[in-house]
Amino acid sequence: MPVSQAPAQQQQQQHQRPKAGSGILLLDKPQGLTSHDVVARTRRLAGTRKVGHAGTLDPMATGLLVLGLNSSTRLLTYLVGLDKEYTATIRLGAATVTDDAEGETTATADPALVAAIADDAVEAAIDPLRGDIEQVPSTVSAIKVDGKRAYARAREGEDVQLAARPVTIRAFEVLASRRVDGFLDLDVRVECTSGTYIRALARDLGAALGVGGHLTALRRTRVGPFAVVDAPELADDLDVTERMLQPAAVAGALFPTIRLDADDALALSQGKRIRPDGLPETKGPIAILTPTGALLGLAERRGDGLKVLVNFPSDEVAS
Repeated sequence: MPVSQAPAQQQQQQHQRPKAGSGILLLDKPQGLTSHDVVARTRRLAGTRKVGHAGTLDPMATGLLVLGLNSSTRLLTYLVGLDKEYTATIRLGAATVTDDAEGETTATADPALVAAIADDAVEAAIDPLRGDIEQVPSTVSAIKVDGKRAYARAREGEDVQLAARPVTIRAFEVLASRRVDGFLDLDVRVECTSGTYIRALARDLGAALGVGGHLTALRRTRVGPFAVVDAPELADDLDVTERMLQPAAVAGALFPTIRLDADDALALSQGKRIRPDGLPETKGPIAILTPTGALLGLAERRGDGLKVLVNFPSDEVAS
């Protein structure tokens, strides 16, 4: 991670940097920062308080964090639920309270048992974790139990029992394996639906093999159509305006689009029902573009017409 500059130098640059407009910013989150830390630093870099994210990453994790700035925070609702892709390292032979390397070790397997695990046994244990499964989230998670985060209850000594929830594991493959100090480390790639806990996959794989398991590394490489290879690192000299994706481009990557003429665009922005030609055949959101290609908003089909789901401010559309 780039070395931070002195506060006085940062303040001088912030005064010189113009306020960023509306857009989606892809960032490659470094290890050790919370998602909130990244949002706070982006607020300073962009000169705006209105910054949100589409799904957190643990401090231990690195990789793709999707941020929305100004009115594009309205798009985050449609980004949160996108499928994700991760690469990770699972250590077999020990279980931890957090299901990752940051938690206290709760059990360690006999190294002889770990040494006896063959590749075909790993594959056989992974197979039931693919497809549509019921996953019990990690106890130390941000899920709320009676209005309080599960991790907060766990830290207070409560026995937290979380209900299983349906997730889909579209891919779970071993990329490499190695034996280290009596453990078996697996480098894996996982494609999954939103809400999946990769830590829980490590836990469940270790349990299935009878030796315990936890994560030692996690990197998010993709969120929907957006990849970490296109994301800059967080740095004090990051030009947010230059790296932001325009709202129309983001919406166009997610949804079918339709470009309205000036009269229909004005009518829709005023909340009127319109019946434009060439409506896409879809039950989901449609990205509505102005004649100049700016994102006017998102709408859905109602018969032969459109119902607005979310509009963008007229001043940002005009700009």
